[in-house]
Amino acid sequence: MSEELVRDILKTIGEDPDREGLLDTPKRVVKSWETLFGGYNQRPEDVLKTTFTIDCDEMVICKDIEFYSTCEHHMLPFFGKCHIGYIPKSKVVGLSKLARLLEIYSRRLQIQEQLTNQIADSLMNVLKPIGVGVIIEAKHFCMMCRGINKKNSSMITSAIRGIFQNSTVKNEFHTLIK
Repeated sequence: MSEELVRDILKTIGEDPDREGLLDTPKRVVKSWETLFGGYNQRPEDVLKTTFTIDCDEMVICKDIEFYSTCEHHMLPFFGKCHIGYIPKSKVVGLSKLARLLEIYSRRLQIQEQLTNQIADSLMNVLKPIGVGVIIEAKHFCMMCRGINKKNSSMITSAIRGIFQNSTVKNEFHTLIK
């Protein structure tokens, strides 16, 4: 993204990009977008490639992983927490890899439903576990500061794959993340 485009946006909203407080804003915006949208430069397969062989057929969960993303409809932030669980066949990944997987997808223009499914599908495709469960709870600025203006609303999405579709396994997952 060029700084000139940010200057044009400032003009479009009625600002003067040559005003003292805005002189470096285009540069700062471009730099911030490198972080906010850095997920486009990463591949889930790369994050999940280092695995460990283990004799484990019990649920592995990383819960309350905070994240920040940007809604593709209004380009406004949404943020919250994510719970990721899986039951390995014979391979596990390091705990930080689950959070890194979330970061890859959340650092793209996104909708929450898609984000939830992308995480679950990547784990299923790369690790090939017995099952996966992903639950995301988030607050969306498009609901909070524009349109309907509901500050206390949150959205919950889930993606359940494999054995997690079994009600007993699903219930265990829900119990463990509470």
